Amino acid sequence: MMDLFVKGGPLMWPILLCSILAMAIALKKAWEFWSIWKAVSDDVETVWAKRLSYLEPIRLAIESGRNEKEIGIVGTRQIREMEKGLGVLSLIAVISPLLGLTGTVTGMIEAFQVIAVSQTQVNPGMLAGGIWEALITTAAGLFVAIPTHIAGHFLEERLDQITLIVREAASSAYYRRQHGI
Repeated sequence: MMDLFVKGGPLMWPILLCSILAMAIALKKAWEFWSIWKAVSDDVETVWAKRLSYLEPIRLAIESGRNEKEIGIVGTRQIREMEKGLGVLSLIAVISPLLGLTGTVTGMIEAFQVIAVSQTQVNPGMLAGGIWEALITTAAGLFVAIPTHIAGHFLEERLDQITLIVREAASSAYYRRQHGI
């Protein structure tokens, strides 16, 4: 495995960094969203009674008598806070294969330079050896991008579900507050 990493060339390092970063973000967000989902999947009354830290600014805005637009702004800020990191996952899913492709192109250039300066007749083994080594970075970039893209998709779906529940809970609490219920 280490041999393949070394043969992949210098662009394997940023691909590895992307892999580590994507895994760390995906695991952190999965844990965060799982714990939020577990907390908000109850009925509306229970959600507000728990006094969850990420819902506290919304609850305080409702209880202080702010209007619907102001509460919406507070809610949007809280959702934006929860979104942090998902953009980085999308970026990694896009740049990883591009890094891999760049490594492949530079590897192919090197392979053809070796052939160009060779004083002997070119044989298929010389060409194939350089090409397969050059393709390692493309494979590595795809191995990072595909699971990162899938993780990002599932995390965004979970955040959409959480957002819907939070909005419903906030609307219900606002309505009850406005009507003295």
